[in-house]
Amino acid sequence: MPTLASGKVLVTGANGYIAAWVVKDLLENGYAVRGTVRSESKATYLREYFKAFGDKFEIAIVPDITKVRSICPLLFHIYVLIRPSGDDAQDGAFDQHVADVDAIAHIASPVHLSDGEPSEVIDPAVRGTRTVLSSALLHRARVRRVFVTSSAAALKGGNDVDLAGRTSNRIDESSWNNYSVQRCEEKGRAADPMHKYSASKVLAERGAWEFYESAKKDLAAKGETLEWDMAVFCPPFVFGPSVQESPSPEALSGSQAEFYKRVVQGVTGGELEQLTQFGLWVVDVRDLARAFVLGLQKEEAGGERFVICGFPAAWQDLSE
Repeated sequence: MPTLASGKVLVTGANGYIAAWVVKDLLENGYAVRGTVRSESKATYLREYFKAFGDKFEIAIVPDITKVRSICPLLFHIYVLIRPSGDDAQDGAFDQHVADVDAIAHIASPVHLSDGEPSEVIDPAVRGTRTVLSSALLHRARVRRVFVTSSAAALKGGNDVDLAGRTSNRIDESSWNNYSVQRCEEKGRAADPMHKYSASKVLAERGAWEFYESAKKDLAAKGETLEWDMAVFCPPFVFGPSVQESPSPEALSGSQAEFYKRVVQGVTGGELEQLTQFGLWVVDVRDLARAFVLGLQKEEAGGERFVICGFPAAWQDLSE
């Protein structure tokens, strides 16, 4: 893909913590943005917050891409689930919203830990990603680049081994968290909620790559080419200020909710040792948002998987 210094970008889940920053950075760098949200009530705050950008910012309502038919019992067979053709109750959810955009930043995905079946977390992530890619494929003559937001949770889960069967602590762009997927397969509902979340990121991303490669292969067989390329971002724990609507602590989700629980509630509850515990590898949400802008401006970003990471930190570091 040639560099895209201007144009219109579709941002899914625009009212989310990361996505709202991506919208802001794109607008400030001259791009037009169409953000998707699930309901009109979620659009009001964004329209007010970004009103200074006039018609450069618009909102599309995509009611609920998470209400899909269950994938089970073939939950982990990505080669069956993710492909450019076939029945899918949600194929087409983004079609009209992708028709006139130059790029897509797919960020919307469930970020919650569940005590239920793994499919409750995995299905929406996998299907939501496929829905976006299906629409991009339909409008491939216009779209030039698609970003899929994965996670460091897709890279490693505790007991992974490399292709030679050796356990390794090294994590890079070639790493996959096979362990969490295996735990979900083995334990089902009893699997640790974090493994369920991690497996959802693994399977959604693997499905995206499978879709992308299959689409290129199928089009090549017809003497055609896929006009757009894809890049994947794998951030660790994301922290920093918020530009999204957060009316109360109960409205927080993902890394913001975890920060509130570990630092704010930990301190006020007298659990000061929480602050000295090693937290996670982290990245500032503003740096992650900038990666999307830079990804549009770098031709060589296409077809790549990026670990967007800052530094390791204890909760004390993050609180300061």
